Amino acid sequence: MNIFAFIPARYQSSRFPGKPLAMINGKPMIRHTYERALACPELSAVYVATDDDRILECVKGFGGKALMTRRDHVSGTDRIAEAARKIGVKDRDLVVNIQGDQPAFQPQVVSAMIAPLVADETIPMSTLKCRIRDEKDVTNPNHVKVVTDNHGFALYFSRCPIPFCRDASPGRVHYKHLGFYCFRMDFLLEFTALPEGKLESLEKLEQLRALENGYRISVPESMYDSIEVDVPDDVEAIEQCLNGHPQSPTRSP
Repeated sequence: MNIFAFIPARYQSSRFPGKPLAMINGKPMIRHTYERALACPELSAVYVATDDDRILECVKGFGGKALMTRRDHVSGTDRIAEAARKIGVKDRDLVVNIQGDQPAFQPQVVSAMIAPLVADETIPMSTLKCRIRDEKDVTNPNHVKVVTDNHGFALYFSRCPIPFCRDASPGRVHYKHLGFYCFRMDFLLEFTALPEGKLESLEKLEQLRALENGYRISVPESMYDSIEVDVPDDVEAIEQCLNGHPQSPTRSP
């Protein structure tokens, strides 16, 4: 079994056009993400899946692997499915989706996400959660929350605070969903062929499509959060993180 990582990267973005090529500490953001992915020992290869010649040439320019994909994909998952087919990924190989706008992620988070699928061949996909420390993040709809069962499988993902604590509970814990995914190739193709789910449409969260169709999603806990770049103002925070202020664990190992 081989494990391939794909970084979907499109040029057009309503909030940050050309985001993958934004310079961070003298290097384009897509290069930071790519190099961090290469630091994951489990990965057989890393590819950027893009829809734009500028991104393609940038990646090839620093020695990375990149594939051109269609411009009309609705999601990054659809884009990596096309790319994985192009390079001939086999049905039981694993496909990792690493978002291109997370240039400061810790490679250990990918290792943690892959582990359940390596250990149990019946699990079709996995993602990650980390404990929320800042109470403001619980009510922020841009931070997706997740609840899991006693075996670490997702029960639901929401932009709302879940679980809702009816009574005051000093020991309550909320978890943020991190935007990394791992699929078995055969399930990735099946997943992208499914119609959009009703809950998926309401929450605008594609992972709900799997739950709505009865598939399990393993959600191991990460010790590390992952800072995303959504708008140009986020670049400064990322540079601070990379300049001697690395992300701290959300809990003790």
